[in-house]
Amino acid sequence: MGITKAEVFNDQQNKMARYAKAFAHPARVAIIEYLVKAEACICGDLVGELPLAQSTISQHLKELKNIGIITGEIEGPRINYCINEKAWAEARSMLGKLMDSYKKCC
Repeated sequence: MGITKAEVFNDQQNKMARYAKAFAHPARVAIIEYLVKAEACICGDLVGELPLAQSTISQHLKELKNIGIITGEIEGPRINYCINEKAWAEARSMLGKLMDSYKKCC
């Protein structure tokens, strides 16, 4: 695996890259869309919604949770996942500022 040289970039650039990574796979986008629509769900609900195996969905949920864009609470034998509102607002702000900073140059 290659070295990213994350240490040569500032904290905000590294954080924005982690948030962007959350949206870098269509399965994660579908999971996020479902969570936004449902406001909360049980991991098992996603298996019926997405054409993916439970293990694949679990890996994507783990990635989204590691990045911080979602949270998971243990409730009995299941984990309820939902959008982390603080991280969502931060990602929206960071990515929005970058997109809004473009001024037509040509």
